[in-house]
Amino acid sequence: MNRLSRAVLGLFAAPRVNMREDYGKVRRVQQRLAALTGPRYRTAYRQTVAEVAGRLVPVRVFQPRQKRRDDVLLFFHGGGWVTGDIESYTPACATMADLTGCVVASVDYRLAPEHPFPAGLEDCFRVARLLLEQPHRAGIGSAGNVVLVGDSAGANLAAAVSLMLRDRGLRTADRQILLYPVTHWDHDPLTSPFASVRHHGEDYRLTNTEVQDYFELYVPDPAERRNPLVAPLMATDLSGQPASLVITAELDLLRDEGEEYARALRAAGNEVRIHRVESALHGFIALPRFSRSLREAYEVIDDFLDGFPDKVPT
Repeated sequence: MNRLSRAVLGLFAAPRVNMREDYGKVRRVQQRLAALTGPRYRTAYRQTVAEVAGRLVPVRVFQPRQKRRDDVLLFFHGGGWVTGDIESYTPACATMADLTGCVVASVDYRLAPEHPFPAGLEDCFRVARLLLEQPHRAGIGSAGNVVLVGDSAGANLAAAVSLMLRDRGLRTADRQILLYPVTHWDHDPLTSPFASVRHHGEDYRLTNTEVQDYFELYVPDPAERRNPLVAPLMATDLSGQPASLVITAELDLLRDEGEEYARALRAAGNEVRIHRVESALHGFIALPRFSRSLREAYEVIDDFLDGFPDKVPT
């Protein structure tokens, strides 16, 4: 990329906030923005709850304008396990439903630091189990194929849920779609094994410091951050996973660890497709529908849902 292009993209860099101190402010900004954009989407979803372990977990179910598939996409939002919710992700989920022709169920899992690991993961796991085994209790009704989907920290949760389902001998999801996932615990440019952490950790949408702050809030014990349910790349056994699509963004510090996880899944005998969206920034799934990065990603997702591995080359 030339210097002008880099300078323009640098305008989209995340505000340099101290997430450990300012996560509450970030949440309030997200809530205000959601209040401005939310009303236009109210006809696109219905609000329900899933009963899990004596708790009610909010779930927002989005219907596509034209239903083309019986798959249910169980979506876990991003936000570093600390920010984001079903309100702030409502536009992205409405877009996901329309562009895939699938029902999308978005889970409002508990957030850190009030609810550190594994609270949010347990919410996601239990809703996934309900949807797979008793969809009526998940507040969704009947379900055909179940596809785990997440972006960033949500993709981390999707990968961890998939591992938990296998390890506990339960029915696994039919497929999983991981959008620029967090899969490793170290994002210090001095010690990380990944070049993208060093090359893209300061200039653009997500920074090294921000990711490290998220980890400190989500998993306060540094030793626990190497747990495979926190850092799936640390898992010694990745066999028995569903057919997987891993989509990364070229200018994202998480790019290399996401692609490495996809290769590790493939090496363990799973069917995997890896797709990198060139010139894309972290978080592009929330961009407007006319965005080139967004539309490219959904072309790949549609191909994956239509018959991978038979129809889609790796």
